[in-house]
Amino acid sequence: MARPMADTRSAIREKARNLGFDAVGFAPARAGPDDKSNLTRFLGENRHGDMAWMATTEDRRADPRVLWPDARTVISLGVSYAPAVDPLAPLGHPDQGAISVYARGRDYHDVLKKRLKALARWLAEINDCEVKVFVDTAPVMEKPAAQRAGLGWQGKHTNLVSRQFGSWLFLGEVFTTLDLASDTPQTDLCGSCDRCQRACPTVALPIAYEIEATRCISYLTIEHKGDIPADLMARMGNHIYGCDDCLAACPWNKFPGPADEPAFFPRIELTAPLLKDLADLDDAAFRKVFAGSPIKRTGRDRFLRNVLIAIGNSGDGAFADQVRRLAGDASPLVRTAAAWALECLRQGSDSTD
Repeated sequence: MARPMADTRSAIREKARNLGFDAVGFAPARAGPDDKSNLTRFLGENRHGDMAWMATTEDRRADPRVLWPDARTVISLGVSYAPAVDPLAPLGHPDQGAISVYARGRDYHDVLKKRLKALARWLAEINDCEVKVFVDTAPVMEKPAAQRAGLGWQGKHTNLVSRQFGSWLFLGEVFTTLDLASDTPQTDLCGSCDRCQRACPTVALPIAYEIEATRCISYLTIEHKGDIPADLMARMGNHIYGCDDCLAACPWNKFPGPADEPAFFPRIELTAPLLKDLADLDDAAFRKVFAGSPIKRTGRDRFLRNVLIAIGNSGDGAFADQVRRLAGDASPLVRTAAAWALECLRQGSDSTD
C-alpha cells in the first residue's frame, strides 16, 4: 500500500482532538526489542497472579503483528483524567473508603471505545483502509506502544508518564493498514527520582520499572479473586478499589490541569464513601450504586472483602456490630475478611483499655 499524503497525520490529529482525545501519536505496528522477553519473564515468575488472560494471550500481546498481521501503524491515543483535588485525601479519613481516581466517574472503557470507533470509521472512509480499535481489555501492550508513539514513557511505577499530563492518561489504540510515518519515541525522564517506589504501601515496586503485581493494592482489590494474605491486608489501609499512591507521588503531576471531560468528573458518592454505608450493601444495592462504574465488575463479594479490610484497619470499634453480621454472610470471601476485621477491632479495643 502506498504511503498516504503527508498531511494525513495532521488530519488524524485534528479529528482525534475534536473527538476529545488529548494526546495522539504514531508508531509502527511492531513490538519493541524487549517487549516479548519482558512479558515472558513476568509470566514465568508468576507475577501476574490471577490474571490468567495475560498468559493465554501472550503471543498476541507481545507483538501487534501477531495480533493483526496486516497492521502497519498503531495510532496511540490518550485522554487525561487528572483530578482537580488531592487524590490521596481519603487516606486521611479511616471511616471512608479510598477509591482510585479512574473509577470515580464513568467507566472509561465505554467512553474511549466510542471515540476510538468514531475515529476509526472516519479514517477508513477517507483513506480506504482497514482499522481495528483497542482499549485496555484487549491483548495490547499499550504502554510500550504509547512510548514508541511519543505520548510518554513507562515510569519506575511501570505506568505511563507524560510530560504534559503526568501519570493521569487513559490509553486506547487504533490499528490501521495505513503506513504512516512514526513519531519520535519519548525518552525516559525519571532520572534518579524514586518517589513512586517509596510511596507504595505494600512494597510492590522493589525494583525500578518492575512491579510485583500480586503485592499491588490495585491488583489485590480488583483482580484478585480470593482471600488476601494477612500481612498485605494490614498494609492496605482504607483502599477499597485500586490505589493511586505511586501515581500521585510522581513530580510530573505538577504540570497538568484538571481534566475537563465531564464523564470523568467524580460522582459524589464515590469521592469519599462512608465504610458504614458500603458494608450494608447487598447484591442488588451494590449493582444499583455502581451502575456504569468499573467497580461493578468486581462483584459485591470482592468489594465487601475490601471494605471489611478497610474497617479492620480503621481500628474503630463502632464497626463491630456490622462486622459481626457480615461474619455470617453467605460468601466465604466476606466471612473470612469479617473474621480478620473483627480480630483487628478487638486488638484495637484491647490496646486502648
